[in-house]
Amino acid sequence: MARVKGGAATRHRRNAMLKKAKGFWGSRSTNFKMAKQFVIAGGVYAFAHRRAKKRDFRSLWIVRVTAACEARGISYSRFMGGMRKANIDLNRKMLSEIAIFDPTAFDLIVEKAKAALTKSAAA
Repeated sequence: MARVKGGAATRHRRNAMLKKAKGFWGSRSTNFKMAKQFVIAGGVYAFAHRRAKKRDFRSLWIVRVTAACEARGISYSRFMGGMRKANIDLNRKMLSEIAIFDPTAFDLIVEKAKAALTKSAAA
C-alpha cells in the first residue's frame, strides 16, 4: 500500500489562513507563521469588540437621551424614574430615535414622566 502524505491538506489549511490574513501589512499577509499569529490575535480582538460594541451603543443612546432631557428641563435619571413610574416601557435606543426624529412625541413622553414624578411625590 502506498504511503499517504499530508501535503495537500497542509497546503489547503495554510492557504485558508493566508486568505484570512489578506490585507494585512507586509509579511503578516504572506508569511504563514506570522499570518497565523495575527489572524488569531485579530480574532480575539473581534470577539471582545463585538461585546464592547453593545456597551458603546448603549452609552451613545444614554448621551443622546440625556441631551434631549436637559433641553426640556429634566435630568436623565429623574426622567427614567418618571418613565418607570408612568409604566412607559421604551428602551434607550428607541428613546434616542424618538428624541432625534420626533421631538414632539418626545415632549409628550417627558410630560408624562414629569406628571408621574409629581403624582408620586404628592402621594
